[in-house]
Amino acid sequence: MIVLHHSPQTRSMRSLWLLREIGVDCEVVERPFDRSLRSPEYLAINPIGRVPALEIDGRVIWESGAITEYLCERFPASGLGRAPGDPERAEWLIWIHFAETLTQHGAALTQQHLILHEESMRSPILMKLEPKRLGKCYAAIEKRLEGREHLLDGGFSAADISVGQALYITRRFAKLEPFERVAAWYGRITARKAFRASLPTAGSALLYEKDFYGPPDG
Repeated sequence: MIVLHHSPQTRSMRSLWLLREIGVDCEVVERPFDRSLRSPEYLAINPIGRVPALEIDGRVIWESGAITEYLCERFPASGLGRAPGDPERAEWLIWIHFAETLTQHGAALTQQHLILHEESMRSPILMKLEPKRLGKCYAAIEKRLEGREHLLDGGFSAADISVGQALYITRRFAKLEPFERVAAWYGRITARKAFRASLPTAGSALLYEKDFYGPPDG
């Protein structure tokens, strides 16, 4: 049995979406995104106290990029990976890991808008600067999508999942609409049944309660 430890609206959604695309049976253990991730019980599964953690083949894998690579190699028939020697392997790896660049900017803004409750602890400069950095990332994706339906010429892959899931978070801080190709691509991939199956379910504890968090005034 494959077990995914997952918190809605976090990086673990990346792994859940991928599992849904592969179509493999798995158990999803939904965990609140709070201090319970630092409990001895969970630290015995993931020693850094974060999600995702994937129990598979008698081991535990953590770090979403590692999980993506492992699952694509473990289930090659899914067509979501690009094996060593494949002409698209390098580009596949670039976009798989570029997702973390996006996510780090999103994490910085999440901290500023949601985690730091005291206004005096927040940085107005950072809250204005990070969305601009996201805009530069969106521009790179926009350029990549010129003449393409997906990030790779060979079609939909885990690269689209990884970057798409990152945008699911970052679009709450920097809008996609100024980037027409990015917005259209995001619309296509999030219309997929597997994406919808990875969304928070009724009753799930949500990290983001608003669709958009703008920079401070002034």
